[in-house]
Amino acid sequence: MASEDVKTSESAVTTTIVNLAEEAKLAREGVKAPGHAILSVGKSLVAGGVAGGVSRTAVAPLERLKILLQVQNPHSIKYNGTIQGLKYIWQTEGFRGLFKGNGTNCARIIPNSAVKFYSYEQAATGVLFLYRWQTGKEDAELTPPLRVAAGACAGIIAMSATYPMDMVRGRLTVQTEKSPYQYRGMFHALSTVLREEGARALYKGWLPSVIGVIPYVGLNFGVYESLKDWVIKSKPLGLAQDSDLNIATKLACGAVAGTVGQTVAYPLDVVRRRMQMVGWKDASSVITGDGISKAPLEYNGMIDTFRKTIQYEGVRALYKGLVPNSVKVVPSIAIAFVTYEVVKDALGVEMRISD
Repeated sequence: MASEDVKTSESAVTTTIVNLAEEAKLAREGVKAPGHAILSVGKSLVAGGVAGGVSRTAVAPLERLKILLQVQNPHSIKYNGTIQGLKYIWQTEGFRGLFKGNGTNCARIIPNSAVKFYSYEQAATGVLFLYRWQTGKEDAELTPPLRVAAGACAGIIAMSATYPMDMVRGRLTVQTEKSPYQYRGMFHALSTVLREEGARALYKGWLPSVIGVIPYVGLNFGVYESLKDWVIKSKPLGLAQDSDLNIATKLACGAVAGTVGQTVAYPLDVVRRRMQMVGWKDASSVITGDGISKAPLEYNGMIDTFRKTIQYEGVRALYKGLVPNSVKVVPSIAIAFVTYEVVKDALGVEMRISD
């Protein structure tokens, strides 16, 4: 199980959180410890990481079903829709089956969030500097297009830095009780892929992932900021008071932005998942779900994956799993936001990553 692979780091994480809590106490008392700025950034990243882990765990069943729908063999349908798919997993694998691969996902999301938020801060600063230099407007502020550019840069960097973990998470997630267990957890999967398939295999599907990150993260920032500006200026249904928005309104804006972004970029997510399965000797058995039936997986690059998917399964195949993925967007954003605020207050974080 993936959870066994991350168990050894629990004591280190606990110690880190305790130390951060002590620093938060000093901050509330007005005492700034050495390295205060670094600790402030660190505490912000811890808060974001915890929020990401909690929110991902809450929607883990939908995340796993989405991946199973994306890669299953069209000639041996096991999962047919959201409700039926969740029931099938429950009946064949039990409660634990709903959360298979979640340990790896949580282990991936913490460094991913850290890299993404830090990269966004740096990219936003760089983009704004270039914009001011080119336009000569020294008092210019970040606009939605500039935030889109900074977000896209951050998304690409974070995706590239943590892609091997995302790749093996996909393989761990599609394993079922009846499938041959080749991987026992994240670290075992990483070492096995590296040994049997080579280092390049850890980045299979990287190109469509990067291409998908650009519109996904870009639209997230663009739509979110545009919606906030529209609500503040037009004040529909009294949702805005002065220049501030309540939590519910911000969550609604974030949910719409996330839904738009993931819908546009979703076909690329399907393609990368299928590319990640190629080269795995037991992939065909795992995807059919019975450990016996074989379905050849032959994709030669991103374009070939697009072509064969549409040729043999139709355009609709590019949106397999979209419903459970859409359903998880709203609660995932809500839980992540609330959890981040709670942990931030507990650790005495002075800097909001979203700022």
